Amino acid sequence: MSDALEIASHIFSGETTAVQVMWETVERVRCLDRRFHAVCNLQQDIGFEQAERIDAWLGQLSEVKRRTVQHTQPFLGVPSLLKDLGTAAQGLPSSMGSKFFGHVDWAQDCELVTRLRRSGMVLFGRTASSELGLAPTTEAPVYGEPTQNPWAHGYSAGGSSGGAAAAVSSGMVALAHAGDGAGSIRIPASCCGLVGLKTSRGLQPSGPQKAEGWGGLVTDHLITMTVRDCATALDFTAGSDIGAPYAAPPHSVSCRDAVQRVTADPATVKRRRIAFVSSTYEGAPIDPEVAAAVTACARFLIAQGHHLEQVAPPVSTIEVMQAILPLIACHATHAIDLHSSKLGRPPRPDELQATTAAAATYARSISGTAYVASLEAGNQIRRKVASFLNPGTNVGFDFFLSPVLAVTPARIGRYPMTNKDYLDYRLGRDGLIHYSPFAPLANLTGMPCIGIPFGMSAGGLPIGVQVMGPLGSEQALLELAAQIEVLRPWPHTASLARRASTPE
Repeated sequence: MSDALEIASHIFSGETTAVQVMWETVERVRCLDRRFHAVCNLQQDIGFEQAERIDAWLGQLSEVKRRTVQHTQPFLGVPSLLKDLGTAAQGLPSSMGSKFFGHVDWAQDCELVTRLRRSGMVLFGRTASSELGLAPTTEAPVYGEPTQNPWAHGYSAGGSSGGAAAAVSSGMVALAHAGDGAGSIRIPASCCGLVGLKTSRGLQPSGPQKAEGWGGLVTDHLITMTVRDCATALDFTAGSDIGAPYAAPPHSVSCRDAVQRVTADPATVKRRRIAFVSSTYEGAPIDPEVAAAVTACARFLIAQGHHLEQVAPPVSTIEVMQAILPLIACHATHAIDLHSSKLGRPPRPDELQATTAAAATYARSISGTAYVASLEAGNQIRRKVASFLNPGTNVGFDFFLSPVLAVTPARIGRYPMTNKDYLDYRLGRDGLIHYSPFAPLANLTGMPCIGIPFGMSAGGLPIGVQVMGPLGSEQALLELAAQIEVLRPWPHTASLARRASTPE
């Protein structure tokens, strides 16, 4: 399976056409999604209409003009999918992963979708999500079947952007839109052996339909097979939109150009001072296979000249979770209330999963002062971590390396949204805090964090690591990821990995 830039290059060269690529993509979705249940709300007619227009336009261009267009629209003709969680796109309805929301139509594109289309992508459907993005697995009843991990049947593809990761990892599409509010890009990327970048707060547009997601916790980007696709897409989507409540520092140079330089010569990557952990922040042990992957990554980076120190950020896991859980619950409940007003009725008992309903009950018990206290707790954590990741000082680090998940990908059904106690689902003895203690810190602080494949479990499931940096450090993170990709490449899809390991 080619990455998105390679697919586009074949279209520009005339080796294939956008319509042919679209036909091949739809056929793969038709064949593969019966097994993986990753795609929903397919609108292939819209995709073919876009592809036909692209081919007609390209046919009128000279070779010189085509080269110019390839620079300005690098993903021209590449089919892609949007996460089924409210990213407004005309002609691509969304269910928000919920029976209650059902079929939400959009009168206009949001700014992010406008920029994705401007890069040349052909958007023709949605990918499955957990209900309102509330779980790190993708098993919402609205889709009928849970999303399967392409590497191993019966295992989760992660969440909440599990459909996006499964669609890319299985080879249906080369890249897919995703959103990250508490790890929802990095977790599925880790589960499926892909690249997932959570960007700085305010770097990606969120309007005009909404000002922010989950009080600033959520940012959007793409799940990709390669670092160069991730970087190129960021060049086209980055930048706050009009009226945005936050604005991250702009990039001074093209992220794609930076990645290309590293690909040509990995030794050009600046040596970094990197903190890392192979346990929880508190020093508790994690899954040995995950710990081994992080340790191996640390050793690899040391071999490339980076300075690694085993030290945790100055926060506890429970501090982070206690600060973000009220924000998540209150914003999800606000979305439910808005839709209730539109419908003129509250949700019926069978229209929300038990944990979603419990989150709403919890949110309604929170006072305004308690909500503000959560915001203030997050602000205090942000300042602590900003001092920890502050390369301009003698004590600060450039980056922080950690696992994405504390264990290998969970079996489907391990974290069902049937718990009627929202806090217990998150913080209880069997709660998500023990599965995903690392990812939420980047969301709370607003800092960028990239998930990179770096291991494989004995059971044949990918293990990802993540590297977090200060606000605005996406380019440096992408350069580091590119160095890893060049010197320690990973299979681009699960199907290719299996094919490579199977004797002819």
